[in-house]
Parts: sequence; C-alpha cells; structure tokens
Amino acid sequence: MTTPPRIHDRIELLQGDITQIKADALVTAANAGLRGGGGVDGAIHGAGGPEILEECRRIGGCPTGKAVATTGGKLAARWVIHAVGPIWRGGGQEEAALLASAYRESLNLLVSLGGSSIAFPSISTGVYGYPLEEASVIALDTILRFLRREPRVTHVKMVLFGERTFHAYQRALKSLSE
Repeated sequence: MTTPPRIHDRIELLQGDITQIKADALVTAANAGLRGGGGVDGAIHGAGGPEILEECRRIGGCPTGKAVATTGGKLAARWVIHAVGPIWRGGGQEEAALLASAYRESLNLLVSLGGSSIAFPSISTGVYGYPLEEASVIALDTILRFLRREPRVTHVKMVLFGERTFHAYQRALKSLSE
C-alpha cells in the first residue's frame, strides 16, 4: 500500500513563465469582462492563440471571486481557467474573501473538468494592487485547505514572476507549514 503524498508535497513554487508550464489547467488573472489584458493574462492569451479570446467572448464575463474555463489553445494545458481576483481598495471591501474565492473556484472548476494538476499565478498582486505578503498567505492557505479535502488534485504549481513574488510565497508557505 502506498502512502498518499503529504499536502505540502503537492504544492510547488516556481519562478518563471506560466505559459511554459505543463499542467491540466493554467490559471490566468482575468478581468471581469474576460477581454484579455496585460501581465499574465496577456501572456496566456498571446501564447494560447485567438481561440481562447473567442471562447471568452462567448462566455461574456465573470464576476469577481469566480472562475470560468476555456480551451488551452496552443498551450501545453488542456484548459485555461480565468479567475477574477479583486482590485485592492484598502481591505474593507471583502477583498480577502474574494481573493480566496478566486483560488477555491479555480480548484473546484479543475476537479469538475476532471483535471488533477493546475498552475496558478499570483492573482491580483499586479495592476490590481493587492499587497503581496497578504495575498501570498491567502492564496496558499486557500490551496492547502482545499488539498486537505480533495485528493483528486495531485499537483499545484505556483508560477511566480520575479524574485520578490517568489520569495514572498516561500515565506508564506514556510509560515503556513509551521
């Protein structure tokens, strides 16, 4: 009998380009209109091709804290999950709950699609202005809680752009592991 991997063994922190990652689904930090954009969303749309935006147009939009899936297009992933995180407005507009929901909804969507591996960026910490240290704890805490109850998700990759973001997530994972 084999022992299932420990929860923390199912999370991997990487610094790099999410468009180059092999996983069942790549998550993009989308806007509510699903119109594509800059940052990670622009990179995923650019690398995945026009069919991703075509599906987004058919879907029409997605509320903050929710997620929808499209084809992976030319990416190595089967699906792109478009998660809409909150814009930081100082912390009094339910931003933490909405950010946690964006991660949780993405994971739920992965399971409903039949996938087992997923790659996330750091949602809402770019142009949406969410403080990185707080966002990293919310993201990883939400993912760890989900993994404790959902064995079908076998691998979560946090693909982080830049050393500052990578180190913030390392600190957050260490603090949540203690």
